[in-house]
Amino acid sequence: MTDGVSPGADTLGVKDVARGSADNGREIVLEANGLRREYGPVVAVDGVDLTMVEGEFLTVFGPNGAGKSSLLGMLGGGMRPTAGTVRVRGQALSFSEHDWQHRIGMLSHRGFLYGRLTVEENLRFYGTLFGLQDLEERLPARLARVGLAERARFEVRQLSHGMRQRLSLARALLHDPDVVLLDEPYTGLDPSAAGVLRSVLGELRDGRRTVVMVTHNLREGLAMATRLAVQVSGRFAWEGPNDGLGREDFERHYHDVVEGRV
Repeated sequence: MTDGVSPGADTLGVKDVARGSADNGREIVLEANGLRREYGPVVAVDGVDLTMVEGEFLTVFGPNGAGKSSLLGMLGGGMRPTAGTVRVRGQALSFSEHDWQHRIGMLSHRGFLYGRLTVEENLRFYGTLFGLQDLEERLPARLARVGLAERARFEVRQLSHGMRQRLSLARALLHDPDVVLLDEPYTGLDPSAAGVLRSVLGELRDGRRTVVMVTHNLREGLAMATRLAVQVSGRFAWEGPNDGLGREDFERHYHDVVEGRV
């Protein structure tokens, strides 16, 4: 291991970490077994196993093309695996059943927002899909939390990128999901928007949610995570607990892993 990374962390797998946590009474929330995703001859995700319990926050780093977004897509049920299974609280993600969707919230590059609807109308649409009964209370609270209360009647197409990203986060969390998946949430954000996002993500570390975040932002990724992984060529090339690793130490270790020196 590179200096600054706990000895033995490179051999401590995801399943080992999760099993110890489960022994402490926390329920296993998210499981993936043998996940594989192929695009013709290209293998984007190659046999990933993952077990996470309540309260864990996993940050996945990796170079472009490592298959990180494809992994999140399969964990969120939006992409069908070529092989392997995903379970949320023991329930397999099935494209013929939809109850599991209420347990997952995902922030992706797509945003899933309708440009000609207002900010409030977008959230109301998704709240109706999820059958939420307290929308009149929930909507203003969510918009205030992401700093968009004054933009509630603006059409989404009128918003800046940072505002759309904050609205997408409010949409992903509207139904209080058990599992939150975040794909490069800091991309293109100005310091103010990044600060709002950082605060909201900090609240997700409440002990009951399970979070997987993909990011190139080492500072933010390390600050939030309880666990870390480096994905290379579709596989987790390294994984272990976040034992207060400094950015410079982890950056050196990251490059060692990506370049095959570890």
